[in-house]
Amino acid sequence: MTIYLDIVFLENALMNYIILYATGFIQKRKMKNFKLILSSIIGALYAIISYLNLIPIYSTFFMKVLLSLIMIYVAFNNENIKQILKNLLLFYLTSFVIGGCALALLYMISPQRVSFVNGVLVGTYPMKVTLIAGLVGFVIIQYSFSLNKRQMKIKDLLCDLEIVVNNKKVKIKGYIDSGNTLKDPLSNKPVIIVEKEVMEQIIEVDKLIGGDDNLKIRLIPFKSIGKQNGMLIGIRPEYVKIKYNENQIITKKVIIGIYDKKISKNYSALIGLEILEGGKVYENIRNVKQNV
Repeated sequence: MTIYLDIVFLENALMNYIILYATGFIQKRKMKNFKLILSSIIGALYAIISYLNLIPIYSTFFMKVLLSLIMIYVAFNNENIKQILKNLLLFYLTSFVIGGCALALLYMISPQRVSFVNGVLVGTYPMKVTLIAGLVGFVIIQYSFSLNKRQMKIKDLLCDLEIVVNNKKVKIKGYIDSGNTLKDPLSNKPVIIVEKEVMEQIIEVDKLIGGDDNLKIRLIPFKSIGKQNGMLIGIRPEYVKIKYNENQIITKKVIIGIYDKKISKNYSALIGLEILEGGKVYENIRNVKQNV
């Protein structure tokens, strides 16, 4: 099997570029193309030296880690040691995923033309195989990180919500939604949107209009929950308790807007930021009744 050094160099430089770009892309970092190319070339030159076994020490574990640090340092603006180590960790993670995709694809297409020489993958396969493998690995990494960040974001914005109406209470999970700016047009109080199924545990929702005057029923127009225009039945709670980030906010200066569909499998209410920012922190319910 004839191996051309220029091909080995180009393949490694291309793969290095994809890995470095993916590392920066995951972190939403600003990247300069010439720095990525320079770092990729450094990695490719190392591969050539290792392949030819010109300097045996270059194949040691220490030299490989040192090379990774040099490539990270050249490719990115590293503010401190912590940032360098973070970049290094993501660089290795990306390398493992993309390298695994490359190996799987190469062995599926032409395993007889692929071999390792002094730790360097070489073969007579088309360069487009390397490119396709790199792109597939990049897509997998990007999708995985996006999914993970989304789940982390949802978890970070969840809170414990307790709603009390006519001395009956229900405890649910709520989601802090910056997009919920809904207000009662009469009192100008912010609205917490809660699933009808949840509220039916403490009140008879279908009998509200024309029924209990103590709840002071009102209709709240909205445009953001699956419809262009609609109406929510709103009630004034005795009080609402929100536990979020080790803080406990208790208030009755809100309206509960009853939504007749499922909001999410992870939570049953949408809470606007204004409630958290404007709410007072109380230790017990007595203080709420005296001060709110």
